[in-house]
Amino acid sequence: MVRSSVGRARDRHHVEPRAERPPVNEPAPVTPDGRYLVVRGRLWRRADPRLAEPERERLVGELMTARRAVAAALRSGDADELGAARAGVHAAKLALGERGPVWWDDGAPDYNRRMARNTPYAPWYEEFTPAGSVLDAPQPTE
Repeated sequence: MVRSSVGRARDRHHVEPRAERPPVNEPAPVTPDGRYLVVRGRLWRRADPRLAEPERERLVGELMTARRAVAAALRSGDADELGAARAGVHAAKLALGERGPVWWDDGAPDYNRRMARNTPYAPWYEEFTPAGSVLDAPQPTE
């Protein structure tokens, strides 16, 4: 048991339910420059828009296949399969431009995986995020 900030004991693995989550079928907001999408307040780099649509679709297919392989390897407990599957995910994300060197050429830094409110995108993000919402609250870290 762990004492919370208000002094009551709680289970170490207890997670408070999240209210105000955006509906699953709503598309994630995209930054004005098109570089990132925002999921639960965190910036995630988008695929390189210069990729031809057939190539992007092929790479997304490879990514999804690799993600299914990760899930299967986790279920089977096979460490070698898991390593290969995760390498497949990484390779697809590199090819899409979601990881590795940035795909833009104006010298702007990469804010991938950072909380939007802690980046230069904060003013834009605050415009559509209700104050005090779960989207604006600090997220737990692992």
